[in-house]
Amino acid sequence: MKIEKLENHQDLGKRAGQIGAEAIRQAIRKQGYANIILATGQSQFETIQELVRAEDLDWSKVRMFHLDEYIGLPVTHLASFRKYLTERFVNHVPALAEVVLIDGEVVPAEEECQRLARKIMDNPIDVAFVGIGENGHLAFNDPPADFEETAPYIVVNLDKQCRQQQLGEGWFPSLEDVPLQAISMSIRQIMKSKKIICAVPDSRKAQAVKDCLSGEVSNMHPASILQQHPDCTCFVDSGSGALLP
Repeated sequence: MKIEKLENHQDLGKRAGQIGAEAIRQAIRKQGYANIILATGQSQFETIQELVRAEDLDWSKVRMFHLDEYIGLPVTHLASFRKYLTERFVNHVPALAEVVLIDGEVVPAEEECQRLARKIMDNPIDVAFVGIGENGHLAFNDPPADFEETAPYIVVNLDKQCRQQQLGEGWFPSLEDVPLQAISMSIRQIMKSKKIICAVPDSRKAQAVKDCLSGEVSNMHPASILQQHPDCTCFVDSGSGALLP
């Protein structure tokens, strides 16, 4: 794992997006297509904007997956990650080869997990864009995360700190409105990605960044597992990286 520290979140997002875009181009040159994972949330705004601006990138050869989605939340809701990715990415690039979104309204949710599993197992991920939560979560794998789960997508319970982060970012009017469960890509599935781009801006993530990037690998700090990935670069800014040694 490598760590790059930028001055501010704009520089961080631009750098992460540029490195990610080039990795997608390389995958297309090598094999004729690329499978990617996109993350969501405030931390990914600039990275996604930079991807949208990328030149000489044939999006028609790109298949996109995403990391997680709330269970029971309609796609029209402000906090819907399907809505987020459609409005901020899909609608701004030429038609992709395929857009694989998580439908959190499927009942039971396990059926959606199985559908997604079949799809992603047939399409190994070339480039994964991820972030780190205030509680150290990776996707919605809150601590203590299951590092041994082999299913690509799983139903998870969201802890209070995770739900408070979603409230604090302005996605919900109250804590009671934040769903208690979500469908999340599992830790093992994320780690199967050939290349991982981790963008983590903002001083409110400083403790999580320190715990996950400079501490021991532990399921109590789920994103610490990124230390074991052979091709992962974490981008931090002066705020989120303030506590790093």
